[in-house]
Amino acid sequence: MLKQSYTFQSPIGILTISEADGYLTNLFLETENVILLSEKQSEHRYHLHSDILYETYCQIQEYFAGERRNFTIPIKAEGTAFQKRVWEELRKIPYGETRSYAEIAAGIGNPKAVRAVGQANNRNPILILVPCHRVIHKNGDISGFGCGDDVKRYLLEREGRRNERWK
Repeated sequence: MLKQSYTFQSPIGILTISEADGYLTNLFLETENVILLSEKQSEHRYHLHSDILYETYCQIQEYFAGERRNFTIPIKAEGTAFQKRVWEELRKIPYGETRSYAEIAAGIGNPKAVRAVGQANNRNPILILVPCHRVIHKNGDISGFGCGDDVKRYLLEREGRRNERWK
C-alpha cells in the first residue's frame, strides 16, 4: 500500500490530504497553524501526486468557493466498526444542515451512545467530506470541535448556517 500526501493552504488553514490504493484516507487540518484567510489567499506547497489527490484538491477548492455541495471522492477511513458506522451516518447529513449527537446515535440504532458518537466524531480522519462539523449539541452549541470553534463556525456559515449566539 503506497500512501501519498499533499499539503495546501485553504481558507481555514493548512490542509493535508492523503490517499492509498485509490482512496482518500485522510483530510486533516494542521491545527497548530490554524488561521482564517481571506477568500483570495490560497496557495499549495507541494506538487500534486495522484489523480485522487488532485481531484480531492479540486473538489475542496470548489467547496470553499461555494460551487460544490457533494463530494465524489472514494474514501476509506481506518477505524473501529462503531466509528465507521458513525462516519457513514455523518455522510448522510445534507449540506447546510446540522444534526445533534443524539440524532446521530439514534441514526446508527444506538440512542444511548451519545458520548461514544462524540468520540467517534472527534476521531474522524476525513474532515469536510465526512462532515463532522455538521454535528452540534442538541441545545445548538457548537463547542468541542477538534479543529476549534472558529473553524467549525466558518464551515457552518460557509454552508449557510448562521446563529447569532455562535459569534
